[in-house]
Amino acid sequence: PKRGIMALSFYSGLLDLYRRGMPRLGAKGNPMTFGTKIAWDDTVLPFQLDKSDIRGRVARLDGVLDNVLKQHSYPPVVEALVAEMALLTALIGQTIKLRWKLSLQVQSNGPVRMIATDYFGPKAEGETAQIRAYASYDAERLTDGAPFDQVGKGYFAILIDQGQGTKPYQGISPLAGQSLSDSAEGYFAQSEQLPTRFALSFGKSTEKGGGEHWRAGGVMLQHMPKASPFAQGGATGEDGLLTAHDLLDEDAGENWNRVNHLLNTVEELELIGPSVAPTDLLLRLFHEEAPRVFDAQQVRFGCTCSAERVRQTMSIYSARDIDTMTTDDGRVTADCQFCGAHYDLDPATLGFEATKGADQGE
Repeated sequence: PKRGIMALSFYSGLLDLYRRGMPRLGAKGNPMTFGTKIAWDDTVLPFQLDKSDIRGRVARLDGVLDNVLKQHSYPPVVEALVAEMALLTALIGQTIKLRWKLSLQVQSNGPVRMIATDYFGPKAEGETAQIRAYASYDAERLTDGAPFDQVGKGYFAILIDQGQGTKPYQGISPLAGQSLSDSAEGYFAQSEQLPTRFALSFGKSTEKGGGEHWRAGGVMLQHMPKASPFAQGGATGEDGLLTAHDLLDEDAGENWNRVNHLLNTVEELELIGPSVAPTDLLLRLFHEEAPRVFDAQQVRFGCTCSAERVRQTMSIYSARDIDTMTTDDGRVTADCQFCGAHYDLDPATLGFEATKGADQGE
């Protein structure tokens, strides 16, 4: 259906998110004013609702999503799943520190076997973060059902890599509910015990005078950590999983319910943009909650693959192992799942028994 100047087809969802990297308690931020007009595409904007002890983010993805999806020719149901994961990755990834990497991963026994995304934190303050994503699927098993119908039993995982010399963090929870968002909600409720909600919209958009392209937008809400140190009354969710309401006492629950009721009024076009700036959206939804915004984080599509990284990955193999990977043409080839880059390497430069340096093999 057409609304305004945009024709949109969306899948929507709700989910939880990670608490790391949010503005510190008491940070000044910038009081909101109407009429703010800046380019918000491909940004994540952190905010705080002072009257209700709730923090959150607003994300808008445009070119990022197009670039993620154009690396592969996915069927529409797979595109929708990858788009949802990319949007979640942008919102969750904004929490991590400089130079860290956050990864989301879904593994299942369904037609879509894996969805993997990476968020690379900026190398310095003011620089752009990078996102990449891909999916592995069995085309013959895909159905005409909804996107999440293509995902069977499995797990949802988050991994955080803080860099060299540190041990990566990993958390896993079962896939549950009716969407990736539901599964993420269960994950964050179990691992962080922080009530969090996402309102997401994503799909192909056609603007007046332009071609069809992917857009995505979302709002996240999260109670401050002090509101839910642990669950008081047990788990009431599906399969014994915790829910947001299991984690809140009476006063915190009243704040949470009030703000979620306000978020329920948001429209898909407001989430997607571009006609409504995130700052104006926050004022429309939460002006009575004293919204305060912090520095926005720009994001773009980016991949860290390289011939050197391929060599590092293969450095654990012996010359005999490398020989089994060598083609009839006497080369070892590798393709990046995320960006499609193709690497054609001299086997003599690979493995721990390499006889040539990288600069000698090409």
